[in-house]
Amino acid sequence: MWTSTQYRRLVQGSAWYDLIVTAAFVTPWSFALLHGLLTGVSQALNLPGELPLFEPVHLLMANLLGSIVCVWSVLRIRDPQQVYGRYDAVARFLFAAWLAYALAHGASLLVVGFLVLELAWGIAQVLPVRASSRASRIVAPPLPPGARV
Repeated sequence: MWTSTQYRRLVQGSAWYDLIVTAAFVTPWSFALLHGLLTGVSQALNLPGELPLFEPVHLLMANLLGSIVCVWSVLRIRDPQQVYGRYDAVARFLFAAWLAYALAHGASLLVVGFLVLELAWGIAQVLPVRASSRASRIVAPPLPPGARV
């Protein structure tokens, strides 16, 4: 169970993760560099599965995804509301489903790392948040000896 302060930090942390991981998807040029890097890592580790080159329409979809995720990330960094964390958890479970689908259809095992992280962030963001009451934040003065509550 999270406190509201811990949950706000969690939402910000997940947003920073998204921004860092997704920033390279925003332009065709940065995505080409990322794709080359991921392909190199996959080959160096001799991982099964594919990381095929993208056609222009595939690249467009990757760039649109990157742009939207980056904007969504900045919103959550600047204003980490609980409701945003809940929506983000749903999005992560959807992403995890599509990552699993890609793996089942021959994507590189490099995708497993992203799948695990999506599930971890999603699960963390669906955990309960303890409601803080005004009374719990007020420190009562000590009772005199012999006083009863």
